[in-house]
Amino acid sequence: MTTLLGSDLLLKTNRITGKRVGIVANPASLDASFHHIADRIQDQPGTTLVALFGPQHGFNSDVQDNMIETDHTVDQTRGVPIFSLYSDTRKPLKNMLADLDLLVIDLQDIGTRVYTYVYTMANCLRACRDSGLPVIVCDRPNPIGGIEVEGPLLDQAYASFVGQFPIPMRHGMTIGELALLFNEHFDIGAQLEVIPMKNWQRSMYYDVTGLPWMMPSPNIPTLDTAIVYPGSVLFEGTVLSEGRGTTRPFEIVGAPWISAERCAERANSANLPGVYFRPLAFVPTFHKHKDNMCGGCQIHITDRKTFRAVESAVNLMIVFRQESISDFVWRKPPYEYEHTKTPIDILAGSALLRSQIEANMSIQEISQSWKSSIEEFLQIRTRYLLY
Repeated sequence: MTTLLGSDLLLKTNRITGKRVGIVANPASLDASFHHIADRIQDQPGTTLVALFGPQHGFNSDVQDNMIETDHTVDQTRGVPIFSLYSDTRKPLKNMLADLDLLVIDLQDIGTRVYTYVYTMANCLRACRDSGLPVIVCDRPNPIGGIEVEGPLLDQAYASFVGQFPIPMRHGMTIGELALLFNEHFDIGAQLEVIPMKNWQRSMYYDVTGLPWMMPSPNIPTLDTAIVYPGSVLFEGTVLSEGRGTTRPFEIVGAPWISAERCAERANSANLPGVYFRPLAFVPTFHKHKDNMCGGCQIHITDRKTFRAVESAVNLMIVFRQESISDFVWRKPPYEYEHTKTPIDILAGSALLRSQIEANMSIQEISQSWKSSIEEFLQIRTRYLLY
């Protein structure tokens, strides 16, 4: 049975009738029949589409790389302005909201703390609170399921645009549930309504929802990419390639100085569940190590239920650092509007993971250090689960 999205259920009500509406969306904001939320709302009788807002990579998701801002522009097809929320501002300005009666958010999250769309949502909640504007968040599936929770929590001292709140790397919540958590537990206090889905269960991965897979952003081409991303995104904080410029970003990781076979053997010797590290050579066509032959590993998921993305990626980090401590270098700032703190620290949520790796701790010791804070988070999370 196909999952009914929050947007499907919103449009069956009169909540937006007679309203001047703004929409936060991108190309993945589609229904099961490939209709975009902007067109569906514009076609609603008595409803006026006033403005569109785009997250990182743009409303049209046409900016390939991360950390490249997009411009404010005009949607030539729909005849309304597009305001970029990854530009000179990451929060809607008062003039952008002035002609609206309501802001609708319909973004596809991928279940990872560092995915910026949820902080675009948080910033919209703050802006609408300040302008007295109601917000509706249309819920969508967490594509990697709503059960498993993994990885270190953010230390608030390391808050950034890739992490505003103390939640784990893999949080196991939908974007609607996160909206409630941010708004209530973390005291944003906007006038918020979340429209839940129907026919979605926490155990469901995206490919059993009956919905078409649309890339949430340019470097998340497949569901497998989304599954590994909560861990592999940490490689953005290193000089290693996280696979951008290949056909399997975040599933492929490596660098020119790595012996693929030796590192794959070491990584597999940890006997982590649900994963196999396959040695390979690759040449990125853009981004880190562009046009240079790299050795590395492809992360193959052998069992979704037992696979732990963060643990698997940190295991690879340990192995790659052992290959050459002098070549394994942490990336320097700036990174995602942070000009002081080390990128790996704002990705991991604190300096702890970096110090653990530098202290040559085992993957088992590192993953054990996350457990108590995850238990505390699970107690809080329970109050905001919709399914």
